[in-house]
Amino acid sequence: MRVYHGNIVTVDEKNSVYQYLVEDKGRIVYVGDVLPKEYVTAELLELGKKAIVPSFVDTHQHFASFAIFHSGLNVMDFTSNKEMLVAIKEYVAKAEEKSLLAFGASPYSVKEKRLINREELDSVCPDKPMMMVKYDGHACVVNSVLLKKLEKKLCKLRGYHPESGEMNQEAFFAVSDYISNSISIPNMIRNMQKAVDYEAAHGIGMVHTVSGVGFPLNADITIEKLFAKSVQNGFQIRVFPQSMDTSVATSRKLPRIGGCFECALDGCYGSQDAAMIEPYVNDKSNSGVLYYTDEKVIDFCMKANRLGLQIEMHAIGDKAFEQATKALKAALDDFPREDHRHGIIHACLPTKEGVDICAKYHINLLMQSAFDNWRQEPPEYTESILGKERNAQLNPVKTFVENGCIVGQGSDAPCTNPDPIDWLYRACNHTNPSQSVDVYTALRMLTYNGCYATFDEKERGTLEKGKIADMVILSDNPYKVEPQNLRQLKVEKLILSGEEYKPQNQSLASVVWQGITSSQKY
Repeated sequence: MRVYHGNIVTVDEKNSVYQYLVEDKGRIVYVGDVLPKEYVTAELLELGKKAIVPSFVDTHQHFASFAIFHSGLNVMDFTSNKEMLVAIKEYVAKAEEKSLLAFGASPYSVKEKRLINREELDSVCPDKPMMMVKYDGHACVVNSVLLKKLEKKLCKLRGYHPESGEMNQEAFFAVSDYISNSISIPNMIRNMQKAVDYEAAHGIGMVHTVSGVGFPLNADITIEKLFAKSVQNGFQIRVFPQSMDTSVATSRKLPRIGGCFECALDGCYGSQDAAMIEPYVNDKSNSGVLYYTDEKVIDFCMKANRLGLQIEMHAIGDKAFEQATKALKAALDDFPREDHRHGIIHACLPTKEGVDICAKYHINLLMQSAFDNWRQEPPEYTESILGKERNAQLNPVKTFVENGCIVGQGSDAPCTNPDPIDWLYRACNHTNPSQSVDVYTALRMLTYNGCYATFDEKERGTLEKGKIADMVILSDNPYKVEPQNLRQLKVEKLILSGEEYKPQNQSLASVVWQGITSSQKY
């Protein structure tokens, strides 16, 4: 039993802040301003100026991909292609893997204002297959060795550009599948363990992962499910299979389906293939790409909804957002469900009609405030392709809240780093000031709403009596920090089920055994 004394930020419906929290056997047994007599002899931890908040939830990430890319070379912070090539050369010289990858390249954050091309990649990696993934996770550049291996398959696919080595859309997915399949299962598990430790260090106690990127027989979904059931020290993983084949979920006894890749309705702004109602201002012939017809999306949603599955779909452009909302509406009109928890991922440019549907039908919006004023995709770039008016409407967190929508926050990792303090800052300091929210509202998105999105809110998400003691100790009380200074907050400690988080250390055999026998939720 432990007693915590100080700033107990519960993030409950009343936004209660108390002086005491008592944890016993992994559960919260008391919160309040006066410590009851029965707890006065328990171990006391004084918080001082620090604060306890519920542990954070990343409501959308590609966990297996993040784990893989986290083990490779992150090039997001380089300001020039020249620096990037030097780093890649050093990475290649030390790497032992058969296939290599770098992640995070953006033509909008380097002085050359373009991606590295195939010839440049060959100059630093001439002998091993290598892909450099674009920051948005929707395109890559391959070197000649990798191109030669996959040329017969890629040349038939949309998005194939052999001269530059850039692969988009279908060609990108094919390359991604190849690289993913080249990683051994033991290495995959080790990478996943390191990824969990990284996220825990940022105060994250639960992730919602979208899985299914081309492994034979969707082996990566099975691996993520086993890993989710075996993960140690109270960390929680909820798996969404990225498929429009409902049997991929039902055969694995997963209660949910959706994500990006096969469940992506459009592309993204970085590749200018997010589906738009009006054309891009820099190319009046381009309105992006809807990957599926309305009929196909509606058919999928109806079938999944009738099976009782929770549905999530990627929609970035306003045309894709409308398609997603109308399809979910059609499914719920066909087979009404009181508590479905369906959601739309990203929701970068919503329409008024679509927002109204989300509010009326209780559709969750799983957005990424990390996309606002994003270095890899800065406002100057998005304004140049969308125009000033549409650009000001991107990622409208306050609009969603004011319309009564339930908003969760996530990283879309590996596109952005899983860093809830950054999401908190950006939600409270939106590029468009009229879209900023207060600290409580933002914290609610990072905690309770994330748990709500996967039916976990009865056990987690707020600091209330009876709930599991999943908590983060922050360096300061977020309510006493000016919004513009929120990035100064530090995660001091993650506590899950009442215990300080410790690194993952299971063997592969133990992961498999626990994954088969454990009753842990996934």
